Amino acid sequence: MKARFDERAKDWDTPLKMIRANKIAEFMKKKLTFKGSLKGLEYGCGTGLLSFALLSQFQQITLADSSEGMLKVLEEKIRASGTKKMTPILLDLMEDPPPAAHFDLIYSLLTFHHVPDTERILNIFHSILTDEGEICIVDLDKEDGSFHGENLQVHHGFDRRELEEKAEKAGFQKIRFETCHSIKKEARGELQEFPLFMMIAQK
Repeated sequence: MKARFDERAKDWDTPLKMIRANKIAEFMKKKLTFKGSLKGLEYGCGTGLLSFALLSQFQQITLADSSEGMLKVLEEKIRASGTKKMTPILLDLMEDPPPAAHFDLIYSLLTFHHVPDTERILNIFHSILTDEGEICIVDLDKEDGSFHGENLQVHHGFDRRELEEKAEKAGFQKIRFETCHSIKKEARGELQEFPLFMMIAQK
């Protein structure tokens, strides 16, 4: 999996992905209260498209990914931008210890369906949030496997109620879902539409 993302990193920032990240960022700004000197963590950041779109909302963002190739592209983008507000780190929370720091907002875009143990990662997120900190998870609604084809070894999207129950079990409250975007994609010989949900929850 990591090797596949390493290979795709240099060509990752397509116009469609940039538009999608910007739309998700605008949706987040409407649904979350960005106030004060926020410290954020984007988990599964890729090349940082979403965090760059949200940069003005944070004092500092830690951008975590398990793909060295993605982080290399991200580091080049950070240098080119001149920002001092972004810190990239190589991190896989299924294998590595969590950061020592605590965060006001942890967010991810199309990362959760690649995480083998979502219960475990929700517990980790809960443990590294500040008091009343929030998570914002954007991912696929449950689908039949058409989105990635037969090669995906983890989750074909999520049932919202099941994910809500896992978040509750991890200690989250005020959990809410909204459809925030959809992806049109050629799948199994036809153009299909795949809805994305946004799950927001508070510690």
